Amino acid sequence: MLSQFYEHISENKKELFESIVLDRTRHVTVVLENLFQPHNAAAVVRSCDCFGIQDLHVIENENIYEPNKEIDMGSSKWVDTIKYNSEEENTAAAIEDLKSKGYQIIATTPHTNDCSIEELDLSKPTALLFGTESTGLTKTALDNSDGYVRLPMYGFTESYNISVSVALALFSVTQRLREDESINWQMSKEEQTALKLEWAKKVVKRSDLVEKILNERFDQ
Repeated sequence: MLSQFYEHISENKKELFESIVLDRTRHVTVVLENLFQPHNAAAVVRSCDCFGIQDLHVIENENIYEPNKEIDMGSSKWVDTIKYNSEEENTAAAIEDLKSKGYQIIATTPHTNDCSIEELDLSKPTALLFGTESTGLTKTALDNSDGYVRLPMYGFTESYNISVSVALALFSVTQRLREDESINWQMSKEEQTALKLEWAKKVVKRSDLVEKILNERFDQ
């Protein structure tokens, strides 16, 4: 079906899809717990797109995740956002779901047993967990994490803005992934094809109608 959708988009857009999908990864993902400032939410999803992170997991306990559209610059169209908001304890549910998919949960916070972002073991699929702007990660998040990582700081201020923290962490880990040939961080061919199809649907006018026509054609 991808080739049929490709008939409805420009050559430039097809070339972009074919190029960008090669740098997309699910080996590393970002998890936000209870973020509430729209400009921070938008900056985070924009960083995920720029660094090739395909999935952004959002835990909504007290706060609803609503990125500022003027700041995210359309990046939310290209990044998959998975929300956890249907349980009494969404943090535990999110962590359990990610662990079931094989991710190690790494809390980004200074901790007795932490390591620097440069020392973080990336051989396993890794979910980087970031807390809310005012109070950081909850006790539930910290208690259920598999490890802790700190970002370099050399000034008087005790923490970065949350969106800056995400950008710094992703710069470090994605650079290391691309330099380490022993880690299979790219998506499978099947995942890449499925993702390109989803992207194509987002730029084709009345993609729902096009898909319906194609399905009817294939069923004949």
